[in-house]
This record gives sequence, structure tokens and C-alpha cells, in this order.
Amino acid sequence: MKIIQLLLAAVAGLAAPLAWSCSPLLDHKFTSLQGQPVNLCAYANRPILVVNTASKCGYTGQFEKLEALNTSYEKRGLVVLGFPSNDFNQELATNREIANFCRLTYAIEFPMIEQGAVTGAKASPFFKQLASAAGEAPQWNFHKYLIAPDGKTVYGFRSAVEPDSPEIMKRLKPMLK
Repeated sequence: MKIIQLLLAAVAGLAAPLAWSCSPLLDHKFTSLQGQPVNLCAYANRPILVVNTASKCGYTGQFEKLEALNTSYEKRGLVVLGFPSNDFNQELATNREIANFCRLTYAIEFPMIEQGAVTGAKASPFFKQLASAAGEAPQWNFHKYLIAPDGKTVYGFRSAVEPDSPEIMKRLKPMLK
């Protein structure tokens, strides 16, 4: 990718080559619930709201507000990413069941990643990095991490904090285009 950008810069006669950077935090690849590849580097330079989800949790109603945030702010740069997990024993058995539940119950359009671990020794490297950067690992479903466009700054929000809460919005709004 960088070679192509350098060539394009040279052809265009630009004085300095285009810079491509992906922070180590975003340098992860996943598969969506629908089996499509998801490269977090594609979301570099944008605010990203990461949420560990579960279909049978008391906080599952937050899907509505997550989708509303996605719809309202996607054109201004926001990316909402859902990471289903059964770490707290409240997720459906298969990725297909989770995908159907999210689509049929909440009309979820934002990317949902295949089910995986978000806490403890089995947590994905991405969630380990998020926990380290924010100073807290998920204690329950619907823990939220807001990653700033710099790809380094991470804010953590516990499950009870609603996606459209003043705590999240005061951090998110200055990051939007």
C-alpha cells in the first residue's frame, strides 16, 4: 500500500510522499459476523467506538443507541464496532445466531465482529491493548472504548454508561469532522 502511495505522489509531482500510518492499536484484522474481512487500519484517523456485546444481557437495549450513533455520526467519521463475547455467559451459541439477532431485533448496520474473548488470559490482543491503554478491562457486557483519531488515546466507559451519554459525547464530539 505504501509503495502505491509513494508512486502516486511521485506521479502527481507532490513534493513530499503521502504518509500511511496505522497505529499499533489498530493494526488488527478480524472477520465480521457475515464472514467478511475487517482491517482496523481502514478506520485510522477516525474516532472508533468499540463495544463488547452480548445478545442476552440486560444492557442489550443499548444496541438501539449504538445504531443511532452510527447513523447520526458515520458521515462525520465515527465508526461503531461491535465485538460479541460470551465471556459473561450471555451470548448466543453461533455467529450466525448473533448476526440474525442483531439484524432482526435491532437492525444493526455497523460492523459486528465474530464472537471472541474480551477479558482475561484468552482476551484478544486487541482487547488487551484497549484495556492497557484505558486502564480497565471490561467487567461486563457493553463496556465501551472510544479510540481517538490519533489511534493511541483510548477512553473506557463501563457498561451502565449509555452510548449517547454526556460522558461519551463530550469526548466524541470534538473528534468528529
